[in-house]
Amino acid sequence: MSLLELIERADERTLAAAAVACLDRCLPLLAGAGTEPLRPLWASCEEGRDWANRLASVRRELDADAGAVPGADDPAALVRASLATAPSDFAAPALREWADLCSLVALRVHGRFDAPDGGRAEDGDDLVEAARTGEPAALGPLVAGELERQVRILEILAETSGTTGSGAGLRKALDLSTEGRRVLRAVMSRRARVRG
Repeated sequence: MSLLELIERADERTLAAAAVACLDRCLPLLAGAGTEPLRPLWASCEEGRDWANRLASVRRELDADAGAVPGADDPAALVRASLATAPSDFAAPALREWADLCSLVALRVHGRFDAPDGGRAEDGDDLVEAARTGEPAALGPLVAGELERQVRILEILAETSGTTGSGAGLRKALDLSTEGRRVLRAVMSRRARVRG
């Protein structure tokens, strides 16, 4: 099943966790971000309990950590803008739209680090859209890895939704997200050393 099909069939819990996971993997871009600033949102993904309050708290924390205002096309700005669009209501239609946006932003961010100069490839967005529909696409290694993580997280969450193992499914999704965050952090560190 394609990434977009998985998003279309997902329930609230899966959509919320998938979106949070996408942003979680992009945290290395947010200078000054605490080690786990999205943890309160992860805690609300199971049943949406206290979602709106925790979302507001996370936004305040990340806004307080924000440094200089980057350009709107800057990867960190894209991540912050994605968090800003998170719905306060824990309802499937709004969460589906947000999960779709977060998926796309995470893939674009990873694509920037696949590009040698950190810019956007001319056909990058078209390739990402094709890959999200399940069509074969010539993706860079970071984007391909991110796409694979997104699909795997959606599958794990769908398999465990409404079961006694639903908490374990969220834990697996968090673990996969943490692994992806380490990958991006390592790539950013390597790029900084080469430029430095």
